[in-house]
Amino acid sequence: MSDSTSSATASATVPASSLRIFNIPLPVFAVVAVVMAIAMYMGVLPTGMIGALLVMMVIGELLGFIGDHMPIVKTYLGGGAILAIFGAATMVYFNVLPETVTTGVTSFMKGGGFLNFYIAALITGSILGMDSKILVKVGTRFALPLLAAVLFACLFAIAVGMVMGFSPQDAVVVITLPIMGGGMGAGAVPMSQIYEQLLGQPASYYISILVPALALGNVFAIIIAGLLNGLANRMPSLSGNGQMMPGVEIEEKTTPVDISKLGIGLVIALSFFTAGQILGEFIPLHPYALMIVLVAAMKITNLVPEFINDAAAHWFRFVAKNWTFALLFGIGIAYTDLGQVIDAISITYVMIVFAVVAGAAFGAGLLGKLVGFYPIEAAITAGLCMANMGGTGDVAVLSAAKRMQLMPFAQISSRLGGALILLISSLVVPMFFT
Repeated sequence: MSDSTSSATASATVPASSLRIFNIPLPVFAVVAVVMAIAMYMGVLPTGMIGALLVMMVIGELLGFIGDHMPIVKTYLGGGAILAIFGAATMVYFNVLPETVTTGVTSFMKGGGFLNFYIAALITGSILGMDSKILVKVGTRFALPLLAAVLFACLFAIAVGMVMGFSPQDAVVVITLPIMGGGMGAGAVPMSQIYEQLLGQPASYYISILVPALALGNVFAIIIAGLLNGLANRMPSLSGNGQMMPGVEIEEKTTPVDISKLGIGLVIALSFFTAGQILGEFIPLHPYALMIVLVAAMKITNLVPEFINDAAAHWFRFVAKNWTFALLFGIGIAYTDLGQVIDAISITYVMIVFAVVAGAAFGAGLLGKLVGFYPIEAAITAGLCMANMGGTGDVAVLSAAKRMQLMPFAQISSRLGGALILLISSLVVPMFFT
C-alpha cells in the first residue's frame, strides 16, 4: 500500500494542505485529478497505457485513501481494497465513466496484460526474496489445508443448502466447485467445458450458472479476509501477522535501494512469466502454476545469484507499493460485473455462497493449525484464495487482509488448487448427475 494510506490521519481537524494521497499533498493531487477528469469528459484522454494507468492510479488511490479511513470498512471489510474494486464496478454499472475510459482500462488490464505484469512481479519477487529453507518447510505442509478447504466448503454448503431447501448435488456442483475453482480462465471456463461434455448443455449455458457463484464468492472472500485481519488484531495468538508458521519469518530484504535493481527485477519477472508460458505448451497446467514451480525450484536449488534475488525482491516491493490500488481499480472495471452479483442475490443463494467461503476458511485454518501454520494465515491463503476469482481475487483478498507478502501461497491455492478442483469436477459430476 502507499505510504499515504498508512500515514495520513482521518480527522476533520487535520488541515487539507497536510493530507497526502499517494504521498502527494492533497492540493497537488486535486490538480492531477482535475486534469484527468477534464481529459476524460472532453474525450481527449490519451489511449493505451498512458490514459488507462492515469485513471487507474488517480481514482484507485483516491478510493483506496477513502476506504482506508472509513470506520468499520477500514477495520473489518478490507478498507481501500474493497472500495477500490467495488467503487470501480459501481462506476461502470451506473455509467459514471465514459465508455472510452472503461474500454481503455479493460483493454489495458486484459489485452495489455497489466494483471499478469503485476502478478509476475509479486510471484517472482516474493519467492526469490524468501529464504529457500523456509520455502521448503512451509510448502510441503500446504496440501492438507488445501484439501481441508475443499472438504469443509462442500460440507458447509450441503448443510446450509439442506436447511434452505437446496439439493446437496446443486449445492456442490453448481455453487461450491465453481467458487473453489481458481477463477474464470483456470476455473469456470474449463469447468463449463467439462460440464458440457458430461451433462450435454452448451458450455455458455453453464458459464451463465457458474459465474454468479464465482462473483459472489469473491465478494465474500474479500469481506472475510478483512474480518480475519480484524480478528488477528484482537487475538494476536491466532496470527503470524503475515508469517505462515511460528518461528518461521518471511522477512523482506533490507539492502539499500538501487535504481538499477528495479530494471533487473523487471526483466527477471517478465522472463519467469514467459518461461511459464513456454512450459504451458508442454505441461497441462496453468502457466501461473508452472511459473511458481519454476521460480521455487530455482530458488530451492540455489541456481539464482543473490543479486538477482535481491533485485526481484526490490521490484516486487516497488510494484506492490505503487500500483496495488491502481490494479484493484482495474479489477473492478474489467473483471467485476456488479450486475451479475446483483442478479445472483437471493437469500438461499447468498447463504450457500457464504457457507462455501466460510467453510473453506474454517477448514484451511483448522488443518493449517494442525500442521503448524498460523490459523488465520492458513485460512486466508489455503481457504479464501481458493474461494476467490484466481489472480484478481488473490490480490484483492491479500490487500483486504493486509498480507500481500503471502502471494506465493495464495497463487498455489488459486492455480494448483484450481487444477485440483477441475479434477474433482470431472469425477463428482458423473456421480451426481449421470
